[in-house]
Amino acid sequence: MDKAGSEKSIIALEGWLQTPAGVYLRAWEQSCLDNLTADIFGYNAVQIGMPQMDALAASRMPYKILADRKVRSADEPARAVSVTLDYTELPFASQSIDLVVLPHVLEFSTDPHQVLREVERVLIPEGQVVICGFNPASLWGARHVLRRVGGTSFLPPTEELISMPRMKDWLKLLNMSASQSHFGCYAPACRTEKWLNRYAFMDNAGSRWWPYLGGVYIVQAIKRVKGMRLIGPAWSRKTATAPVAVPVTNKQREQQDGR
Repeated sequence: MDKAGSEKSIIALEGWLQTPAGVYLRAWEQSCLDNLTADIFGYNAVQIGMPQMDALAASRMPYKILADRKVRSADEPARAVSVTLDYTELPFASQSIDLVVLPHVLEFSTDPHQVLREVERVLIPEGQVVICGFNPASLWGARHVLRRVGGTSFLPPTEELISMPRMKDWLKLLNMSASQSHFGCYAPACRTEKWLNRYAFMDNAGSRWWPYLGGVYIVQAIKRVKGMRLIGPAWSRKTATAPVAVPVTNKQREQQDGR
């Protein structure tokens, strides 16, 4: 898919997020992101993409930025975007951001590896990234694949659905280790609110009996820097006692006395 096709997919996602299934997804992701970001501390946090949801609503960081591509459907109101950017070229200084949230950005990017490389570049050591993605190993993912053999499409057209194990492998190659992961939205691929409500019981059952088959996942990872060691306050370390210097005249006198 070329750049124009990617932009059409993003517009399709914006429309899909207003459907009953999209509202269902946003409600679960908002709750999960609120729980995750509330305990991540720092100064600068950035949400990239999906302005229909405030992924940093619960964050306690003083500086929160919403960034997105300049792509928007004409009839879709959304929150004001602070920074317009290209996902593959983030306009932030290296090692300047404490937290980056990517809600459904990678599966709609033509170069998801480059997006992750840019995220790794701008994160400070021990900075964190939170990624939301559609799970291909789910009822939603299966319905998405079947569209290629004559089935109807449920999810908006994407570049590629990325499984969580594959996502963790990509993060590991960039020295970012996954710390938490969550699955949600276990209801089948239903288009109406009526049927989604009928299958609401599957959210409780799914998290217990088939936890890895949720329609979406969220993974949190921490940027590790090799050779870096956290050092405590200077006053907590004992000051080594310097050896007492012996004057030169004393040494000469000792040599003359034969001592």
